[in-house]
Amino acid sequence: MASIDVPPTPVIVMLPGQGSQYPGMAHGLYGTEPVFTRVVDEVLGLLGAEGRRVRDDWFAERPLVDLDDVTRAQPLLFALDVAYGALLVSWGVRPAALVGHSAGEYAAAVLAGIMNLSDAVTALDARVRALASAPRGGMVAVAAGPALLTPWLTSQVVVGAVNAPSQVMISGPEPHLSAVTDALDAGSLTWMPAKATTGFHSPSVEAACASTLPAYERITYRTPRTVVVSGYTARPLAEPQLSDPGFWAMQPARTVLFGPALSHLLDGDSPVGGGPFLLIEAGPGQGLSMLARRHPAVTRNGSAVVPLSPVRAGAQLDRRQVATVAEKLRDHGHRLGCRAPAAADRVAPAAREREEQGRTTTPAGVVA
Repeated sequence: MASIDVPPTPVIVMLPGQGSQYPGMAHGLYGTEPVFTRVVDEVLGLLGAEGRRVRDDWFAERPLVDLDDVTRAQPLLFALDVAYGALLVSWGVRPAALVGHSAGEYAAAVLAGIMNLSDAVTALDARVRALASAPRGGMVAVAAGPALLTPWLTSQVVVGAVNAPSQVMISGPEPHLSAVTDALDAGSLTWMPAKATTGFHSPSVEAACASTLPAYERITYRTPRTVVVSGYTARPLAEPQLSDPGFWAMQPARTVLFGPALSHLLDGDSPVGGGPFLLIEAGPGQGLSMLARRHPAVTRNGSAVVPLSPVRAGAQLDRRQVATVAEKLRDHGHRLGCRAPAAADRVAPAAREREEQGRTTTPAGVVA
């Protein structure tokens, strides 16, 4: 009897934003994975002298500018998200859909061909410079739904992201944000600070975002090659937002709807079918993977979740995690090209033990 070819499981690529960064992230891929290295070099090269300073701080034991600062986190996360995505494509993976969290949507726009890399980096540079002048602030994750938080919110401290029905992020400038978190403590609500020094997705950055509009007006926007479900509309990117410079310029000031966007992809009205899916987090950390695994539709339709990055720094950990994803793709029916690592590329036990002894632990965090 002739064998029946089972089609590969559709891949959904998730791209994280600020808050997913950690010291030593992706060091094990830079210089060893040619496609990954080329993309990172291209992004940082387009930033000129500032790109060289970003690279220096990325690899420095004591960076001159902390990696959580907007001038370091935003360009690095963009470069790494695009590089991880390009690495998957180089293996022959063709995602069914992309979904980004906050700044991750900007990387998704490049991977889907909505804007070219050079234009995107030019606008990114304008965005980072503008946000660096915004008031100091931050974001915190709260184990509650948006409605429950209403009594504590103000004109300055708002819901910045809805990650799940009972996990939101609030954001705003200081000292307003600290006043609200003090009130949350008094109300016995659990919260955790995100790795951000700016009140993204709050009114405190609106003026900075508006100042970048000319940079986005110079971009030529194209129809995406791949479905991109927006983390701001929770629907596939289409007109009028697709080619609206204001939509892109104001994203850092708008509420992120990652949870609803993920639900739109996984539930019955998904633009890419009803699953099951293989969800791959293409960026530093595993914050989006954690959110996806908790989504009821992942269990209900038999989907699987795997991150391309380890949760903590380590060159061997980086390479082993990439090999794990390649193996998972093969298990789900994908025929990968010769550039994809083989299962034999996994780290030997002795090397793994040395890696575990020397690694730097990264606290469990949230993404913004």
